[in-house]
Order: sequence, then structure tokens, then C-alpha cells
Amino acid sequence: MAKYRQGRINDALAQEMALALRDVRDPRIVSNMVSITRADVTKDLKIAKVYFSCMGDPTEAKRALTGAAGLFRCHLAAALNLRITPELVFIPDGSIEHGARISELLRQLDVERAAREAKREENKEPEQ
Repeated sequence: MAKYRQGRINDALAQEMALALRDVRDPRIVSNMVSITRADVTKDLKIAKVYFSCMGDPTEAKRALTGAAGLFRCHLAAALNLRITPELVFIPDGSIEHGARISELLRQLDVERAAREAKREENKEPEQ
């Protein structure tokens, strides 16, 4: 299978999973504000890794998503024209937390640089 087709299926699967997620009324999913970030299907289209982010406990959200996997597969089978509807494996996506950590480190570097420049200006003798 061409990588192009696999990429299209990944995008379509992530989009349809996000739509299916709107219909779920499980409080563990709704209260954790779960969102689908991306999906990766295997070359044989039998397994799909669905990456999600949430504001609450990711293990609780993963349990809820795994419990609703049958509902999601039914929605995907109806929406996507695939010979085989992939088995869904849910994985917490740490990219948002990783990005926030990088932003925090960059902010700290800016504060330290500003403090060094202020100290340098303070130690500098006034010119006459």
C-alpha cells in the first residue's frame, strides 16, 4: 500500500474518531475533555493507534475509550469505505505536555537572559 493512501486513511480515521467522540456520553470522557490528536494505521489496516489528549487523568480516559471501542468501530465502519475496520488501540499523546514544557523552559531562559543583561547594565560605569 502506498504511503499516500495510508496517510489519507490516518487523517480520515482521526477525523471520524473526533466526530464519533461527540456522541459519547460517558462522563469519564466528557469530564476529562478528551480530544483525538492523530491516528496511525498499520500497513495491513488491521490495527489503528489512536492518540488522544485530555485535561484529566489519561488512564481513566483510556479505560473509557477502550470500553467504547465497539461504538467507535461501528461508526468508522459506516463512515469509512474500508474492507476491514481496524482494531483500535488508544494511546495518550504527550505532545501537548511536551510542548508546554519546552515553552516553560524557553520562558525561563528569557527571564535569566534579561536578569543577566540588567546585571551587566548595573555593573557598567556611566560614561561622562
